[in-house]
Amino acid sequence: MKLVLNIWRQKNQNSRGGMVRYELDGVNEHMSFLEMLDVLNEQLTEKGEDPVTFEHDCREGICGCCGFMINGVAHGPHRGTTVCQLHMRHFRDGEELWLEPWRAAAFPVLKDLLVDRAAFDRIIAAGGFISVNTGSAQDANTIAVQKHCAELAMDAAACIGCGACVAACPNASASLFVGAKISHLALLPQGQPERSRRALNMVAQMQQEVFGSCTNIGECEAVCPKGVKLENIARMNREYIKAAWAYREEAAAGGGG
Repeated sequence: MKLVLNIWRQKNQNSRGGMVRYELDGVNEHMSFLEMLDVLNEQLTEKGEDPVTFEHDCREGICGCCGFMINGVAHGPHRGTTVCQLHMRHFRDGEELWLEPWRAAAFPVLKDLLVDRAAFDRIIAAGGFISVNTGSAQDANTIAVQKHCAELAMDAAACIGCGACVAACPNASASLFVGAKISHLALLPQGQPERSRRALNMVAQMQQEVFGSCTNIGECEAVCPKGVKLENIARMNREYIKAAWAYREEAAAGGGG
């Protein structure tokens, strides 16, 4: 296969970037998209040019590190997959592709296709920890969990924090990510002690970051490589409202109101 690649190149966070055109020949259809970029980088290195910077780790669609826009779509045209699991057989010989980093103020570009997703880490940190004593492994039947709740919790826990939802959202909202993280523990017994505090703190941290608001467009669910559902945003809103009202009532009672 032969491809024409238009790739966003940016030296660092403070410099101006732009699209650079590359022609790549000899691409095997069984390569992953990142392996194809590896081939390009080998050629650039041999020419003494700066290779294209992109983030990656496990390359198995698990870690959530890799991710950028391919022809305007987060993770590319094949639904339910990450860039590292996207194979070149999904593209045509001679096709022209446009590669850009996540476009969101909360994800500043560090270099080329690499962005800083530390805002997600700060939201997770704001949620804190669960106070359940883990100890040694418990028997599977020690804590009863309804099958429906377990399934919903595991579906939410599938979120890998790649940031595609933010990049695809016209408002650059992080609601699907935060909704998945709040839903995961809110649906399980282990997450109940800090349930209200977790919802308040994580939503507050999301609002402090430069993410936009959710307007239920649904682009986030459409590009999520793990199929996290939009309903998690509704659950996040319910958890936040209930926690806010409970906090307000406690504050009124404590103040003698």
